[in-house]
Amino acid sequence: MRNYAALFLLMTLSACAATAPANGGKSVPQEKDRNSLSQLVKTDMDRLADVELRENTASLRLLMLKLYKRNPRELRKSSTGEAEEWVGQVFDQRADWRFKDINELQGTDAIHQALRADFTGDRVLSLIVGLQTMLVKAHGGKSEFYFTDSIDPQSLYNVARNLEIAVWKLSNARDDYGQLLLLSNEISDSDRNLSFEREFGKMIGRLDLYAVTLAEKSERTLTRVVQTMATALFLPF
Repeated sequence: MRNYAALFLLMTLSACAATAPANGGKSVPQEKDRNSLSQLVKTDMDRLADVELRENTASLRLLMLKLYKRNPRELRKSSTGEAEEWVGQVFDQRADWRFKDINELQGTDAIHQALRADFTGDRVLSLIVGLQTMLVKAHGGKSEFYFTDSIDPQSLYNVARNLEIAVWKLSNARDDYGQLLLLSNEISDSDRNLSFEREFGKMIGRLDLYAVTLAEKSERTLTRVVQTMATALFLPF
């Protein structure tokens, strides 16, 4: 029964993760070889972790591209090329995710910096690097998982809450003149664009689903936190 439950969850995560192509019409990346020997040393929960992290990374890649489309001035701070090209470089170089242009910050430090009024660097780069490195750290600093690995479900739950806080800050952070620091969702008489909110919602849903499943599997209790968004602090992960 556990295998069937895990298979159902895997299908659910994949369905929740379905997104529009993020780069030149390419679909969300899949596992290179599902029949390889490496799959023999993976549990069902390891495969679920692979799916959850891969799909959430794809979402961040898509969000980065969309943010550059809405905020082209930020792209010009980092690249003279097209947004698709730069996003590909950021995600494909597989470096240590430290960029001099954003003071080599990561995690919540990079998120805070991106939404600070006095920051003059690339806000989109700082935000996405912060979110991606936070996500990877919550997974033990790994991008692929085997039966010897251990992921703390509380860390995943906390990152989901941090994503909620980051989304609220993104929608409300303004400069000294009252202008949004970064444009994302748009609701007006002539246009309605909530695609950013939906994509972040998918990420939060995947994290929560996997965190709860992992907690049940390991017989652990999640410490649930309720905060007011306007005064919320990022949780440790």
